[in-house]
Amino acid sequence: MAYKNKTYVIFDGDKDMWAYAYMLGWIRNDHIAFDFQNAHDLAPLTAQAGEDTVKRKLRERISNTKQALVLIGESTKNLYRFVRWEMEMCQAMNIPIIAVNLNNRRDQDNDLCPAILRGKYVVHLPFKAKIIKYALDNFPDEFSRRPDDSGPRAYNDSVYASLGLN
Repeated sequence: MAYKNKTYVIFDGDKDMWAYAYMLGWIRNDHIAFDFQNAHDLAPLTAQAGEDTVKRKLRERISNTKQALVLIGESTKNLYRFVRWEMEMCQAMNIPIIAVNLNNRRDQDNDLCPAILRGKYVVHLPFKAKIIKYALDNFPDEFSRRPDDSGPRAYNDSVYASLGLN
């Protein structure tokens, strides 16, 4: 199997594009230590592509993924056609999932978290560059060593404090 080095970002393309754009901006900002190999930087999909073609291409991208970020906004839990399907693919391929709460909660938000992620071994964190970078750097290894699928994960206050996030 090819070395998996990409980060796959799952989000509501209609309502949460702003958050994805911020993340791309963090990468370009010399004053922010943030970077990831973006699975969406591969050949773009056209709006005219059919659902089967899109899913085939997305499956290829997911198969080269080290980890997935799910940007959780107000309507993420209600999106099934692609968003839920992408999460299902990641789970089926045993890819670690980092749930990023756009409302900045540090734990699983039961009101907004998609049902497919609730109670799963997924780390939940706020939309802050430093903690997202920390999770990208650390959660995949933790996920591979997990003793079981014992529920949602959140970082404790000491991790946030060590990153200057109080």
